[in-house]
Amino acid sequence: MDTELGSGKQKSSKKSPVKSPAKEKSPEKVMEEVSETQEALKEGVKDSAAKRKKSIPRKSSRKRQKLEEDAETDELKGFLDIVPREEAPIDAESISTKFPIVDWKTYVLTETFMYYQVFRGDGSSKNYKILSEMLEDFDRLDVEELFRLVKERYSTSCPEGFDLMLWGDLHTLFEPDEEDEIWKDQHEYKLLSWRLYDFCGIHILLMENGLAIHMLTEKKYPLSQELISQMLKKKLEVDHESSQAFELLRFIRSQVQK
Repeated sequence: MDTELGSGKQKSSKKSPVKSPAKEKSPEKVMEEVSETQEALKEGVKDSAAKRKKSIPRKSSRKRQKLEEDAETDELKGFLDIVPREEAPIDAESISTKFPIVDWKTYVLTETFMYYQVFRGDGSSKNYKILSEMLEDFDRLDVEELFRLVKERYSTSCPEGFDLMLWGDLHTLFEPDEEDEIWKDQHEYKLLSWRLYDFCGIHILLMENGLAIHMLTEKKYPLSQELISQMLKKKLEVDHESSQAFELLRFIRSQVQK
């Protein structure tokens, strides 16, 4: 029993380790940690402010750009003359399903009266006196097809009479040559009207002497500064406001020499 008690005393005599009390921080250490915390907070505030400043200019820039675009659009509207069409508006759906142009004939009834008969692939046809009338019905593809047919017919011969007039209008439209008389005589022109046919993307200058100059909206032509000035002063006749009309005005204004 003594042995058991002795061994029991030995077991009870073992002491569990005691944690040493935490070492107190010196005032200098505490101040250093406080200072580091304050610096971290300052840096966080700076980063947040910087991000906020970066987002503000972007919003401000977009707003400023929108205001500038609106101001430009208002300015361009001053160069538009809205003249509603006398006839019924073009039916875009019917035009998209119509047949291509396959031929044309010229009929001269008198010295001053004639017409072009334009035929389509389904056998239908319609009569027009001048190219400008065709543009009331044609889209861009129609005009390109007619030009191809005219070029093919007169690839080995010279057009005469009213065919020469049609060939000349289409040639000026698609393949302008600044050496042609139509461009060299611009100093003699007095502009009567400037009209946009937006469905086919063509605009026309009509002079007081009856001359008409047909031009693609996206193509640059050898226009004189005097004629450009007359165009902007006369204003662009349109059926309604459109992005194409504004783009054309920007394009023509960009050609004004400062």
